[in-house]
Amino acid sequence: MSKLVEFKEVVKKYDAVTTVNYLTLDIEEGEIFGLLGPNGAGKSTTISMLSGLVEMSGGDILVGRRSIKHNPVEVKRQIGIVPQELALYEMLSARENVTFFGKLYGLRGKLLQERVNEALLFVGLLDKAKDKPSTFSGGMKRRLNIACAIVHRPKLIVMDEPTVGIDPQSRNHILESVRQLNRLGSTVIYTSHYMEEVEAICTRVGVIDRGKLIACGTKEQLILQSGQEDKLVLELDRESQEAVSEIGSHPRVNNVSQMKDGQLEIGIKDSPTVLQDLLFILNKHSVSVRKLTRVEPGLETLFLQLTGRSLRDA
Repeated sequence: MSKLVEFKEVVKKYDAVTTVNYLTLDIEEGEIFGLLGPNGAGKSTTISMLSGLVEMSGGDILVGRRSIKHNPVEVKRQIGIVPQELALYEMLSARENVTFFGKLYGLRGKLLQERVNEALLFVGLLDKAKDKPSTFSGGMKRRLNIACAIVHRPKLIVMDEPTVGIDPQSRNHILESVRQLNRLGSTVIYTSHYMEEVEAICTRVGVIDRGKLIACGTKEQLILQSGQEDKLVLELDRESQEAVSEIGSHPRVNNVSQMKDGQLEIGIKDSPTVLQDLLFILNKHSVSVRKLTRVEPGLETLFLQLTGRSLRDA
């Protein structure tokens, strides 16, 4: 794959405050790239600079090898923006909204009409084309926002918190739309406060904090770098110190913690036989397992380690 987006030592300063601090990051063509960060970390400023809405203090951003500093119009035509705050005209119809944004990107005549119909059909709103957004639900407005962003078939789509404040059905529709846009050839930059969304759809993730990129890679790469481990939580019918001691000495067990209500939390080095071994040890000591839960390493724990906050609280 080739690089579609290149952040080259990008800096943004507001007086004495540096919000983006020499950010260097490449995003490959065809990726769904998750961009995460606590509030105030510089994530929104980064997106605004990429979109051409905020001027950089230093460095450069290339999209398709073209500089947003030197070729802003050409770069903007390659990008579709789905902002966190809805960008719609409530008193225009859905079709008129999408048409307006299509004209901003230079579409005219028959091609414009075809692309507007295509965008509305894609988000499932073609049958609502004559209706005004003021009559739409929150989820429908979000979908119309996406139609406005993709009407010109951009190479890069930036989605900033596109599922905030909507119902589960609309959220699932938007997530599937992201996958479909990616399958059709668009590269997507996706931000969210819902880690399960990022884990479900993103091929790679970058974490920004205090204006710097502090982690970047696939989910598997980041978890491996963080040293996280698989955990088993066992709810037992009785306590047995002998069983706990023997489990703790198992070569594939990192640690054992006794929890309330007869539960054991066991950190393990994953292997095909470790669970079987643990159940054998418990059975040998006449201990039965009432409930077993496996907790796999995840990005939420990684984010907490890196920033000191959970993503929902960030």
